[in-house]
Amino acid sequence: MMARIRKLIQKPGFDSLVASIAAIGIGLIFGLILLIVFNPEKSIYGFGQILFAGVSSAGKFSKVLYQAAPLIMTGLAVGFAFKTGLFNIGASGQYMLGTFFALYTGIIWQFPWWAALLAAMVGGAIWGAMPGLFKAFFNVNEVITSIMFNWIGLFAVNVLLANIPRALADFYGASNPDRTANMAAANPTALIPKWGLDQIFGSSYINISFFIAVIVAVIAYFVLNRTTFGYELKACGYNRNASIYAGINARRNIVLSMIIAGSFAGLGGGIYYLSGTAQYTIEKILPAMGFNGIPVALLATSNPLGIIFSALFISYIQVGGEAMQPEYAKEIIDIIISVIIYLSAFSLLLKGIIRKQLNKLARVEAKAASEEEVAA
Repeated sequence: MMARIRKLIQKPGFDSLVASIAAIGIGLIFGLILLIVFNPEKSIYGFGQILFAGVSSAGKFSKVLYQAAPLIMTGLAVGFAFKTGLFNIGASGQYMLGTFFALYTGIIWQFPWWAALLAAMVGGAIWGAMPGLFKAFFNVNEVITSIMFNWIGLFAVNVLLANIPRALADFYGASNPDRTANMAAANPTALIPKWGLDQIFGSSYINISFFIAVIVAVIAYFVLNRTTFGYELKACGYNRNASIYAGINARRNIVLSMIIAGSFAGLGGGIYYLSGTAQYTIEKILPAMGFNGIPVALLATSNPLGIIFSALFISYIQVGGEAMQPEYAKEIIDIIISVIIYLSAFSLLLKGIIRKQLNKLARVEAKAASEEEVAA
């Protein structure tokens, strides 16, 4: 039994799993303390909603899946780039361009849903290529350029949509001219199909987007870990100069990595706004979905398969937070969710501490085994 435990502890992904669980546990404990401080009488009820509301009904669980789909994609946008040595903090801008391409092709060009999603990937890929080109050819830090392109993307999309009357709600007789048209009225074929899931779950939120996101995550995992192309991408991330010496085209791989990451974020935007339950509103705030991809990736230590589960967790606690109202003000719920989400950034720090302790324990056990052999 002890031998099996030792083998489990020594596996490379064990410390990552323990670090992520520790980050989640600490965040939940902090949330409980905060609930007690603000409303002691309802604290247990509120904490119970965080833990169990997501599975309390089929409708709420369908919303968990609905929100998890774009989170998986933005998490992949960050995690895929991070695996190749790049910090893609521009997922919000890439998400915005994907949103625009999906809405434009869906409403104006009347594309079916699958073609509009491909267009969303193209939009995100174009925006992801920009920081990649600056990094590859001018050695400009991708964090700086991707942050700048977030805001450029936001206002570019706002300007474009504001000057395309057919894309806006008032063209179809609605009262809000700053909101894009309802896709169900503008082009029903652009809606992501539900395939009977809405009848099974009894909710209009559910569609096949979650399964699309899972398939993309599995493909990303396979590319990174089972292909020569993925090996080259990761090699450039570990040591760019050594990769060049080995004959790998580092510039090409940097650009391709950011293009792929951008396409993931763009697909996330397309998935969200082609669901039929959301309409894009022209505003001056970057979407939280893009930034939430960062803690999703960190919580999963950038593992594409782990990102599926970390996105589900983030979506799950968001649904639980909504269920806490009206006993708790929305701002308190947002604080709790934000702490839990962003504490996941410490999972990398915890991973290093845990691995250090595990290595120390392994050395002690090896020394004890050696002394026993000498004594025998």
